[in-house]
Amino acid sequence: MALTEKSIYQIALTQIKGVGVAHARNLMQAVGDEEAIFRESKQKLELVPRISKRLVNEIHNPEVMKRAKEELEFVDKNRINLLFFTSDEYPKRLTNCVDAPILLYAKGNVDFNREKVVSIVGTRHATRYGLDFCRKFVKELSELFPDVLIVSGLAYGIDVCAHRAALQNQLSTVGVLGHGLDRIYPAVHRKTAVDMLESGALLTEFPSGTEPDRFNFVRRNRIVAGMADAVVIIESADKGGSLITADIANSYYREVFAVPGRTTDSMSVGCNNLISSNKAVLLQRTADFIEQLGWNTSSQPVKPKQKELFVNLSEEEEKVLAALNNTESLHVNSLAIELNIPVAELFFTLLELEMKNVVKALPGGIYKLA
Repeated sequence: MALTEKSIYQIALTQIKGVGVAHARNLMQAVGDEEAIFRESKQKLELVPRISKRLVNEIHNPEVMKRAKEELEFVDKNRINLLFFTSDEYPKRLTNCVDAPILLYAKGNVDFNREKVVSIVGTRHATRYGLDFCRKFVKELSELFPDVLIVSGLAYGIDVCAHRAALQNQLSTVGVLGHGLDRIYPAVHRKTAVDMLESGALLTEFPSGTEPDRFNFVRRNRIVAGMADAVVIIESADKGGSLITADIANSYYREVFAVPGRTTDSMSVGCNNLISSNKAVLLQRTADFIEQLGWNTSSQPVKPKQKELFVNLSEEEEKVLAALNNTESLHVNSLAIELNIPVAELFFTLLELEMKNVVKALPGGIYKLA
């Protein structure tokens, strides 16, 4: 996204101490414009619900605009794209996540709103078993869906393996970082990161100067989980970032898959636990993954269904019906994006339609007309 007159205010909104995602969205909703937030008087800002006088003073702190100007200069100099949460280029799947960043910094060339997006994460201490599975899985996906976007975190082990496998199979891939775009961490992955820029991207919510601190990677995980249709966990110990990503993905109603391993393998404990506790779907074959997500591999166009007349349908139910009418089936996340409805809210509408025998729920969060 090209820089605009509002870019400095979008950056400034993220530089206000004490203003997180919820406060920022609240301010945008109340004031209506990122620039207006900084031009509004203190008296009017104090009338905004849940905004304290201390936060109002922080908004008018000159240091905020100073930091924003410095960051804007860095962004402009390095040809970085700003993705504000109201822009068309912002990852649409993230917009349904309540804690999604209001601003993302992107370096590269890719459409974050591809029809199919898969996040692949796993242990930094990957074994031959995990690495081989990762390469095979990405290769088989590329053969069936050459436009699929692979997302990971550029970390050691499974993450960088997923990126490199995507590049080897001419797939676009996005690395979500836990630091600013003024560095690459770990540094040994710099060449891979550079290779990704041609048809992929590096993505972060952190401004330049942000260190790769441990907590930042935990925050990073919610982007990895939220911007994809499904999250695949390939190897994990009994604790680790991959399990955090799985929990977040489940809270976002994303499908989570885990690759099983032997009970004696320490790097398979986490995946086995996810499967046994029903927090992840068992992943053994790429074909199973495709079937679970309801991805249509047929080259033949789906024949539109004849719309039937139903009585007593609400406006929301009519919208869902219209979206499903011209497709064989649709995942709940894709449906939410198409209708611009939060997934949690959409589930209630789908449940009503199920009870009216209008739609049918399939395994893996797939819905179709009954």
